[in-house]
Amino acid sequence: MTPTDITVTPTATEAPTSLVWFRDDLRVRDNPALRAALAHGPTVALYVLDEESPGIRPLGGAAKWWLHHGLVDLAESLEHLGVPLVLRRGPAAAIVPDVAAQCRAGYVAWNRRYGGPERRADTAVKSLVRRSGRDAESFQASLLHEPWDVLTQQGGAYKVFTPFWKELSGRDHRHPLPAPPRQRQAPELVRGGEDLAGWDLLPHSPDWSGPLADVWTPGEETGLELLKDFVGPDTAGTAVAEYPEARDLPARAGTSRLSPYLRWGHVSPFQVWHAVADRRRAAPEGSAVFASELGWREFAWHTLFHHADLASVNLHAQFDAYPWWLPSGRMGGATSGESRHGEGQRGAHGAHDAGHRRAHEAAGAVVRGDAEANRLLDAWRRGRTGFPLVDAGQRELWATGWMHNRVRMVSASLLVKNLGIHWRLGERWFWDTLVDADPASNPFNWQWVAGSGADAAPFFRIFNPLTQERKFDPDGAYVRSWVPEVGTDAYPEACVDLAGSRAEALALYRELGRGAAGRSA
Repeated sequence: MTPTDITVTPTATEAPTSLVWFRDDLRVRDNPALRAALAHGPTVALYVLDEESPGIRPLGGAAKWWLHHGLVDLAESLEHLGVPLVLRRGPAAAIVPDVAAQCRAGYVAWNRRYGGPERRADTAVKSLVRRSGRDAESFQASLLHEPWDVLTQQGGAYKVFTPFWKELSGRDHRHPLPAPPRQRQAPELVRGGEDLAGWDLLPHSPDWSGPLADVWTPGEETGLELLKDFVGPDTAGTAVAEYPEARDLPARAGTSRLSPYLRWGHVSPFQVWHAVADRRRAAPEGSAVFASELGWREFAWHTLFHHADLASVNLHAQFDAYPWWLPSGRMGGATSGESRHGEGQRGAHGAHDAGHRRAHEAAGAVVRGDAEANRLLDAWRRGRTGFPLVDAGQRELWATGWMHNRVRMVSASLLVKNLGIHWRLGERWFWDTLVDADPASNPFNWQWVAGSGADAAPFFRIFNPLTQERKFDPDGAYVRSWVPEVGTDAYPEACVDLAGSRAEALALYRELGRGAAGRSA
């Protein structure tokens, strides 16, 4: 079934209609908002593609591809429950109350979001719905515990993962809810207007999505099947049992690959938590390590809740003075090259500001002009840096919308610390090209690598891509699968000297520390 726009026309004798508003929760199992709506009466489902509410970040190209197919899957699942799916595009505060009025809904439900702009939009919707005399209710569905409930003894947000995880993992987490039964009474429907194809989420001119479709099948059933395959039977010889070692080897299928299914809510964290918990006896180490990765996702979302500007502002303010390169006069974007949106990303030209130059000179480091920095950024994005592990990861990302996590860390470290390019440019590239990019984990992990974020890696932890390749891809299987020309004249030389650029980065960091000490004095 392809979802279409639906006008709901209840008859005078019908029970009051309920409206359930879907967002990043494209599933029917373990969906408390859906169950609550159905419990209140004949239910209509709504999805709003909102890229107009203030502060809402437009989706990247790969994410739009996933969303299209995810909505097709959701519509089919809802059809089995007798629930029609309505599509609207525009600001949620205008659309949700309007649809509620059209279908004469007495009750509107949704599952909560945690980004700042999203919370503001949801608050506006709740106020408008209630003002019209309808009941509105939101539910916890995408996090194990609410960010306002997991706080330090002083009442603040956790800034370090270990105590955060100790607190969170020691709590009880509710069990997943089953899919609701098919509703016995459905509103009368008149179809027409917008449909999913009209949203133009799929790429064209060119259509680059073929490799994504070869790798991924968006949807709830596929996500649950992946989870089942990963945890396996109650024996030791399963993927989760081998996870502590296998997760670092990009040539092996050693990870769950659940990240996009969690990002889009095809699978809930409660489903993952309890599936893994059921294997603790057979695979204690693997289940514990994997559960902590779920905790890391939770930590990212809790951090975003307390720092809504996570994608644009350093959590550690001292890094505001670190002279990473950004296009002059702009706060992100590259001056050339492709994007998943099918058009070149725009940037600005000009010299670096005086403060940027002074910091490099004080540390004895090289100042790169816009042209040179853009050349390096473009080489990184295209997988032409001359460092095989990084290039393999970048090409995997472009082709499949996903990159192995170990390689993500190495690639990000090269960009930020060896090439001296701002983490925000890398974060934006991942936002556009990853199928699993979400508003929390994507900037959170970039800030972690850069050293500016919560529980960040020490700045002196600079991943050497050659050492990492020897350690985690020792026979070169992963590199050869994505960079077949490696070792030939067709492969570029290294774009930067690793030892020299590492020394420069550390010198700039020491200068940053001296500046902070001077200001505090």
